[in-house]
Amino acid sequence: MFTLLKLYWSFVKIGFTSFGGLSMIPLISSEMISHGWMTAAEVSDIVAIAEMTPGPLGLNCATFAGMRTAWLPGAAAANLGVLTPTLTLCAVAAVFFEHFKNSRRLAQVMTGIRPACIGMVAGVLISLSQVNYFEGAHVSLPSLAVGVLDLVLLIKFKVSIPKVLGLSALLGLLLFGGLGL
Repeated sequence: MFTLLKLYWSFVKIGFTSFGGLSMIPLISSEMISHGWMTAAEVSDIVAIAEMTPGPLGLNCATFAGMRTAWLPGAAAANLGVLTPTLTLCAVAAVFFEHFKNSRRLAQVMTGIRPACIGMVAGVLISLSQVNYFEGAHVSLPSLAVGVLDLVLLIKFKVSIPKVLGLSALLGLLLFGGLGL
């Protein structure tokens, strides 16, 4: 029961201190690793799975992290935790929407928050790169090739994310022995 409360509270903190999407990843990573619920590699796997599945990244991560930590009750606790801030803030924002809509102060606050979110995402990218692109002290050339290919497909050729993920999964099976080749 204590684990469920810790999961709930961890995801309440994540929900209140991030703004959805990729900005949640550093916080999820920090919470999962600091509580000993997951390793950095497992967090990387959870993020990859959450990106591949339909729905919001934060909710998907909460579901998978909760399942990994405490099965169905853990998934429920993590989901309730990540949704509590959203529901609370949406209710408050709905009440004061007209006031906030033209607020110069809110615009100033967001001008400061946006770069902080980019910095957090960059930090996670560096952290996850160490797990995904290195084998010990050496660069994993096949992993790096898949990453570069994905980047080119997404940016230059505007290939959809589901297609890139599918291709990457297939390349992972081919390059890392999943098909027995």
